[in-house]
Amino acid sequence: MPPKPPTTLLQLPPPFLLPRCSLNHVSSRGIRSITPPRPNRFNRSQDLPLLESTTAAALERKSLTLPLRTGALGIKKGMTAIYDPETGRRYPCTVLQMDRVQVVAHKTRQKNGYYAVQVGCGWKHPSNVTRPLLGHFAEHGVSPKRHLVEFRVKDERGLLEVGEIIGPAWFQEGQFVDARANCRGMGFAGGMKRHGFSGQPASHGNSLTHRAMGSAGQSQGGGSRVLPGKRMAGRMGGQQVTTQNVKVLKVDAEKGSIAGPDGCLVKFQDAIKKPWPDVPLHPPSAESAAEPLGAVL
Repeated sequence: MPPKPPTTLLQLPPPFLLPRCSLNHVSSRGIRSITPPRPNRFNRSQDLPLLESTTAAALERKSLTLPLRTGALGIKKGMTAIYDPETGRRYPCTVLQMDRVQVVAHKTRQKNGYYAVQVGCGWKHPSNVTRPLLGHFAEHGVSPKRHLVEFRVKDERGLLEVGEIIGPAWFQEGQFVDARANCRGMGFAGGMKRHGFSGQPASHGNSLTHRAMGSAGQSQGGGSRVLPGKRMAGRMGGQQVTTQNVKVLKVDAEKGSIAGPDGCLVKFQDAIKKPWPDVPLHPPSAESAAEPLGAVL
């Protein structure tokens, strides 16, 4: 066996034994990536589809059903009737009074995620208004209102100026609106009055349970429980009812009936199931709305 050649301290090993990376290289072993991709939080890239669970997708889905302009508030004063001069037909009408309807504030997509107009009506003494709400009215330069309601609009074109008055001229005769109001509360009612149950027999062994509801569920076969959504006795009325496609006959009367007792607050806006009315998105100014004066010489 030949002797091994003498090795010195300066002699390097063969090239195939040398490391192929520099000494300051950090190993990239492991499951997690060192530079993970950072997706766009708002998903606004052009090469990515719009996520269905985002706010932008929700606004796009509502773009066809959101009205172009804000609605108005009215106080229900009662009902009357109007005869159609062309057909002679009698139409029941609801009279609504618009009491100092005014724009109070805005909701924008940049700040709130959607577009809306806050509308107030009536008047309330400052001593009966809380201090936070008084500051809200003072910030926008509007007198305290008795009722405050938001109306969703499609985009920024439907945002009216703060402090602008919305009068009866905001709607035109012949257009359709959707009216929303709280119906008259009935209090606690039984099953026959609340849901129209027929009741139990009046004779043949039945006593003291003529208007009772009867069985509320099964025993072992149904799990010995009352199924969700079971129609039972409870509070009747008092909830919001929407009457769609109500035709405006006059500037302060509407064709058809509107839910709620006299004196209740009614919210009405352009109907979403009818074509949008051909009216301006902003109410007419006081100069243009005033009739010109004439003189007879």
